Amino acid sequence: MDRERPDDIAARELLGTESIRKFVAVAEELHFGRAAERLGIAQPPLSRAIAQLERQLGVTLLERGSRKVTLTEAGTVLLAEGRAILTALAVAERRTRRAAASQPGLVLAAKAGTSGELLTKLLAAYAAEPGAVPLDLLLCESPQQRQLLADGQADVALLHLPFDSTTGLDTEVLSTEGQVAILPAAHPLAGRSQLRMAEVTALPEPPLPRWPGPGGTYPEGPGAEVRNLTQLFQLIALGRTIAIMPESTSADLRHDLAAVPVLDAAPVTTVIAWPAHSRSRAVAGLVRTATLL
Repeated sequence: MDRERPDDIAARELLGTESIRKFVAVAEELHFGRAAERLGIAQPPLSRAIAQLERQLGVTLLERGSRKVTLTEAGTVLLAEGRAILTALAVAERRTRRAAASQPGLVLAAKAGTSGELLTKLLAAYAAEPGAVPLDLLLCESPQQRQLLADGQADVALLHLPFDSTTGLDTEVLSTEGQVAILPAAHPLAGRSQLRMAEVTALPEPPLPRWPGPGGTYPEGPGAEVRNLTQLFQLIALGRTIAIMPESTSADLRHDLAAVPVLDAAPVTTVIAWPAHSRSRAVAGLVRTATLL
């Protein structure tokens, strides 16, 4: 068997976790001094580590100017790949530690203020199962559930179609419901028994709200920026916006708001989702309980 050459060992070390971590810090900060401070090391060894990485790879990762640092095309690729590697390592560490805990459990992520009745039934039904493990509920803002699954902070999540993406996830459908217009109680349309989408979208004001996308950024538009239902309902009550929401969000609606069914609004489907690579028996048991509700 051929012995491993010293340069092969060096290459593996250069492309190890610490090398990637150092490069990602510099690439994100675009400043060696700030990156060194972030990593808790001196700047000269950090600069040498990046230069050594570039020599080993045979590419230029960073363009160094007198006043700024910029990424090359190769550096942009390594930044994306490096982030994915560091995320995967962090996920593996969290899941490994949880698996080794004396009482390993599950974490269910759900958007705060949604699926209240469904959540109540699911938590009660699962707790009654003979093989149930401890189940923590993580209430989050939109659209954090998917990210919580991706980085290993949650094992399962409740997602809502067509608003949330399920790409790369396994899912089971739990319920489908209509949508309602949430309006100030004094709004001219608040007394109607039903509405059409055209009637709501044709209102000159206030404009519909804007929710953040997967990257946390908001689409362009005049509507108020919102992240959760508490914030949204406050803005509606103040006359700053109106919203079309799943019917379940109108349960126990505050007294200064009104919910009117929107007949031709797209139905909203609630699914329970989990990473496609999961082989957890506990996850399978929770999903099975959810589908039997």
